[in-house]
Amino acid sequence: MIRLAVFSAMGHTIFVVVGLLIYVMATRIGHQRRPPASAMGWVIGIVAFPYVAVPLFLIFGTRKLTRPQRRLHGKAATAHDGGPAWATQLLDSMELPPPVRNEQLVWHADGAHALEGLLALIESATHRLDVCTFIFGNDAVGDAVADALVRSAARGVRVRLLIDAVGSIKTRPKVLRRLRKAGVRVRRFMPVMHNPRRGRMNLRNHRKLTVADGVHVWTGGRNLAVEYFIDRPGAPAWVDLSHEARGALAAQAHAQFDADWRSASGRVNRVSSHVQAAEAAGGDSWAQWVATGPDHADDTVHALLMAASYHAEKRILAVTPYFVPDDALLQAWCMACRRGVEVSLIVPGRSNHRLADWARERALRELCAAGGKVWLAPRMVHAKAIVVDDVLALSGSLNLDARSLFLNYEVMTAFYSSEQVQWLERWFARQLAAAQPYRARQPGVLRDICEGVVRSVGFQL
Repeated sequence: MIRLAVFSAMGHTIFVVVGLLIYVMATRIGHQRRPPASAMGWVIGIVAFPYVAVPLFLIFGTRKLTRPQRRLHGKAATAHDGGPAWATQLLDSMELPPPVRNEQLVWHADGAHALEGLLALIESATHRLDVCTFIFGNDAVGDAVADALVRSAARGVRVRLLIDAVGSIKTRPKVLRRLRKAGVRVRRFMPVMHNPRRGRMNLRNHRKLTVADGVHVWTGGRNLAVEYFIDRPGAPAWVDLSHEARGALAAQAHAQFDADWRSASGRVNRVSSHVQAAEAAGGDSWAQWVATGPDHADDTVHALLMAASYHAEKRILAVTPYFVPDDALLQAWCMACRRGVEVSLIVPGRSNHRLADWARERALRELCAAGGKVWLAPRMVHAKAIVVDDVLALSGSLNLDARSLFLNYEVMTAFYSSEQVQWLERWFARQLAAAQPYRARQPGVLRDICEGVVRSVGFQL
């Protein structure tokens, strides 16, 4: 009995050591850099619950599917016209497509206007039409989009629909069968049941974009479901943002869709930063396609937000449905507050994810303590946007939480033209006028523990 106990203790210790070794080797060899809180969470989990944490790490632990591919011979990153050098040089160094001129940029703050623009874009396609969404709803909006796709395919347009396998898990199979029967090519991004060597179930495609003929793109934060567009009795449409562009930004979006389409089963396909540069069109509206996720070696949007925190001189305006940033970004914003930068954040008074509301409290209290201003919107806000001084605006699919910043496939559009930055500033002011200031309150012991658990477990893995 004593020998069995000794052997069991030794076996357990060996299993823990091997689990830690797997974590270290997979993280270092695979360039799987993690935020400190996430790394600590995995290590503690492997030590405390090895028989659960090790299998979970093998299933969910991969964060990046590509490795850094830096320029050789010490070629320096170059600044581009249309944007602040600190931003364009940084993004150029991470091998993203450069800023490009566009013939037209149109914002959609109103859901009905956004849906009208989306359906008109689909109807305008003559050769090819590509649609990518996280959620494809079983409702009036989903049906309207499906009908439009069927009509496009019927007139000879090559139509492709890419939906995330987890986000659209409730999409009715008969809808997808109807689309396929009509000639629409449909793919699910990384199906739940697939070869683990071809991607990870924990890495989801949260990008939203529709591209017609490679020259017209509709993108932003809206999924293809009714709550993002249309008021219903007792349930007003969520506050959200999307935008359309005609010109070279659409070419960058089309290249992104092609890469995502090929990557749907887990293959890694990088978007070239050179093809899009050659396709720049005329126009006065400067914008840049800024994708981030497992298909990029760098956490591109996180890096841009960190740089913005230190370069901002006057203000940082932000709106997000879920605010659970990593410690580095939160501290960068707090330091910006302490050096006199106005940091204002809008979040919904109550979001559609109760756990997210619990997890955000620590970050909100810390930001307020540093001098930041937090505002609670009366309705569900699903928009994701950031304004830095008068030189940069960002809008797209990325939430300010660890999942969007470090795990999901996401995309933001960076706007550099004063017209676009000022439009988003005015939109932000309208949201601010309807919001109430957040009052930070010190939590009790039990609440504090629960917030820590939810933040660590729900938003770090």
